[in-house]
Parts: sequence; C-alpha cells; structure tokens
Amino acid sequence: MKRNPNAPLRHGLRAAALAAALGTALLTGCVVYPDGTVVYPAGTVMPAGASTFDRSYDAALGAITDQGLRITVQDRASGNIVGSSGPVSVTATVRPQADGTTRIEFKTSGDASGGLSQRVLSAYNARMGR
Repeated sequence: MKRNPNAPLRHGLRAAALAAALGTALLTGCVVYPDGTVVYPAGTVMPAGASTFDRSYDAALGAITDQGLRITVQDRASGNIVGSSGPVSVTATVRPQADGTTRIEFKTSGDASGGLSQRVLSAYNARMGR
C-alpha cells in the first residue's frame, strides 16, 4: 500500500484548525465537548439523545437558583425561566427542535462583569452531568 506523502500535512492542518477553534472557543468563553457539542454562554444546542426537554428545563431552573437568583418567571409550557436579583437577571429559553434536539439559551442582563453567565452555565453543565 502506497502512503500518501500529504497525509501528515493534512493531519497537521486539521490539528491546527482544531487548535484554533478551541483557542477561539476559550477566548470567547464557550466550551467544546469531545462529542462536538459547543456550548456558548448565550446559548446551547444539545445533540440528539443527549437531553430531553424536561431534563434541560429542570437543569436550567436549578442552575439559575444555584446562583441565588429568585425565580420570577417559570413557564414550562413555553420553556421560559427568568431569575433575578436586584438589577441582574438571567433568562433561560428551552425549545424542542424538529430534529429531536433541545436548544437552550441563557441571556444575562445587568451583569457588567459577565461572571454570572459563566457560573450559570457551569451549574447547568454540572446538572447535565458534564
């Protein structure tokens, strides 16, 4: 079997592209899991089979309360959760998608440091077993 002399180059380019993507992900505050799921502080798309709507909704609700926010909106039918503390609020929107995945998006307002969104995301990931 003849070996392709460009194979190491292509492998190196793929590795460099992956490293660049991971570096960008770390700089922008998102997480890339080995299965290819990318979780951004502003939202998340779950792969099929990794979550159900109820599991994602409950994890988002718990993540918001874990950070000491008072739940002001909790509407499972619409998939909306809002937690607040003074001028700071976190809104979670959980939506089932046609392809069987569940999309969850977190939006934070009034948090100048941005630390709250990372803490909510970390709590959500922990509740999802990540």
